[in-house]
Amino acid sequence: MLLDNQAQADLAAAITEQEKRTDAELVTVLASQADDYRYITTLWAALLSLLVPAALLFIPHWLTSLEALLLQWGVLIVLAVLFRFKPIQFRLVPRALQRQRAASLARTAFLQQELHHTRDDTGLLIFVSEAEHYVEILADQGIARHVDDAQWQAIVDAFVARVKAGQVAEGFQQCVAACGDKLAEHVPASGEKNELPNHLIIL
Repeated sequence: MLLDNQAQADLAAAITEQEKRTDAELVTVLASQADDYRYITTLWAALLSLLVPAALLFIPHWLTSLEALLLQWGVLIVLAVLFRFKPIQFRLVPRALQRQRAASLARTAFLQQELHHTRDDTGLLIFVSEAEHYVEILADQGIARHVDDAQWQAIVDAFVARVKAGQVAEGFQQCVAACGDKLAEHVPASGEKNELPNHLIIL
């Protein structure tokens, strides 16, 4: 678990406090990984296993055709398993694809958590995909008309730095506080409401 029970409770309390200052509904979502990228790592393993026959042409050997084929299959299986380890996996998966998958999951989470159905269109999602070091803040139109995406970027950048340092809980706390300040300025509280859950959603 990326955040223990105490860290999750502290985060929920922080969201509750910030929502007293604004009409916005804050929802936090944490994914350990946006995709398993199995097809990418398997493709790499398959491509590298194709080099086995070529390598055997230049290396003295006494293998039959069947033994050479079994060796090639063995290399494929070993590499496919090896490339599943995250330190290796994320060196093989293009960064652009990682960001695409994480961004797609963020938008799916926005819809699943019904942030687009709040009374005044004031839903705000703080999304983190830990493995990809990806952070995004998505705001519904009731907030977006007052605060454009560029204004969230400094908050996102600070959070990404925390995630890269392994400080996900601290990053969430810092982000919620910074978002609360901006929301209190542009979408101040006009009444008491709590339409969406304050606890961390873990995917």
